[in-house]
Amino acid sequence: MGEFWPVPDALAHLRGSWRVTRSVRDLGSGDLGRFEGITLFGPLEGGGLLHQESGTFTWRGVPRPAERTLRFLPGPGGTVDVRFADGRPFHHLDLSAGRYVADHPCSADLYRGEFTVRDEDHWQTVWRVRGPAKDLELDTGYVRAD
Repeated sequence: MGEFWPVPDALAHLRGSWRVTRSVRDLGSGDLGRFEGITLFGPLEGGGLLHQESGTFTWRGVPRPAERTLRFLPGPGGTVDVRFADGRPFHHLDLSAGRYVADHPCSADLYRGEFTVRDEDHWQTVWRVRGPAKDLELDTGYVRAD
């Protein structure tokens, strides 16, 4: 078995509940943050999955509730069209090789995400954000909770 675990149908694989741990590193200031919570991939009316993440984000020693919502829409051949909650495009996702790199330009900053699937119950994203407004690395581990 290789380093990555191929996923022929990303939506089928992601469906359900995942425990989430994310480290956030500001590469400019050296500040570190941590998010811990749950991500639920539930049915979305009209097809696809609604990604709902909620938990606690601690930054500079101050814990705060945090949440986000994304839409994971079916794409060709088991891929996904990831969109923000308001429908704006975010990125494409193809886990058929067990690894995928996605880019998302945001104003003058560029978000580059690397998605890796280790096995049926573990996957990871590492987003590197570079630009005039941000210099961050966000490393997120997902462990199946259901």
